[in-house]
Amino acid sequence: MNSFYDVQQLFKSFGHIVYFGDRQAEIDFMKDELKEMYLSNVIERELWLKAAGVLQQESERIKGRSNSRI
Repeated sequence: MNSFYDVQQLFKSFGHIVYFGDRQAEIDFMKDELKEMYLSNVIERELWLKAAGVLQQESERIKGRSNSRI
């Protein structure tokens, strides 16, 4: 799991397509859902940590891009 696309594909494998039109909102939602999936034993700890890390990197990238526009 190396990219935002990989995380999207993980959600798709469970029948979920996440699209709000706001990338940061999508990331925040996915983080919450991943945590619930882990706590419900739907995904393993390693997968949760990898996906959460990818989402954190994407969030930082998005925030960096919005800060450069100011």
